[in-house]
Amino acid sequence: MVFDKYVLVQAIDMFINLLKIMVIARIFLSLIIRDLRNPLLNFIYRFTEPILAPFRNLINRLGINTGMFDFSPLLAFLFLDIVSGVIIRLLY
Repeated sequence: MVFDKYVLVQAIDMFINLLKIMVIARIFLSLIIRDLRNPLLNFIYRFTEPILAPFRNLINRLGINTGMFDFSPLLAFLFLDIVSGVIIRLLY
């Protein structure tokens, strides 16, 4: 079996893009739907919370007061871009 780096790179890229889309969906749906018993919102929250929670905790530990805004998605996007770039460069 021949290992095709291109297929692996495409799979990683698709997974990272899926994570980003789910985070964006979470942002917009949280503005519309407030009930976590909603199956769609519950699924998206469970899928994205492991990605966002560490950045939210980091912001809180640093004592940064962001008011009512949650900047953890921005940090998560930056992190996902960096990780994706490093993994793809390592594979090529």
